[in-house]
Parts: sequence; structure tokens; C-alpha cells
Amino acid sequence: MILGLRTALYAAPDLEAGKAFYTAVLGFGPYFDEPFYVGYEVGGFELGLMPDATPGAGGTRALWGVADCAAALARLLELGAKPHEPVQDVGGGIRVASVLDPFGNVFGVIENPTFDPMKVK
Repeated sequence: MILGLRTALYAAPDLEAGKAFYTAVLGFGPYFDEPFYVGYEVGGFELGLMPDATPGAGGTRALWGVADCAAALARLLELGAKPHEPVQDVGGGIRVASVLDPFGNVFGVIENPTFDPMKVK
């Protein structure tokens, strides 16, 4: 049974560059920082960087919650991410977008006004 998002893993062959990018994206540093894995706690979930994984746009896909999808997309692009999918309204007031991080991983964001993490079981 799937219980919800717990961890999203991203390839980061240059771990220092990966830490710099995701620390800038998140606005804080990792809670776990080792040469084999870097982990960030993001609202009760894990964003992990793996130096030995192979990056690519067809790999990991996770949607990270944001308050404003368009603003989040603009900020990601300002931080050096490459465009992947523009903001799209997928119905019910939910908007999604994605970029490619510096290693080619897809990093998705979602603005979902109906999602209540307190109701997730």
C-alpha cells in the first residue's frame, strides 16, 4: 500500500554542486551530509542527493508542494535550472510545472490548494 511521498532521490554526480543548487532552492542546508548521500528534510519528506546515480530527464519524478507555481518556476530558473514543462493548470485549481536541475533530473512543483497534509494517512 502506498502511503504517500516519503523520499525523492536525485542523481548528483558532482555532490558539491548538487548541495549548492538544492540548498539555494530550499533555502537551507542538508541535515545529513556524507560523501555517499546528502539528505534534506522538506516538510516531513526527504529530498536525497546520490553521487553514484545516473542523472537523466526520464528518471526521478516527484512533485514538491509550493504556494505559487509560477513564482516557484521563475525562482528555479533564476537559480540555474533549465526549463522542462511550463506552468499547467491540471484542473481544480491545481497547477504544476517542472525544470531540469543542473544534472538533467526533472524537479517538479505543484500548487494544490486542496491538499491538506494533516489529512494524509
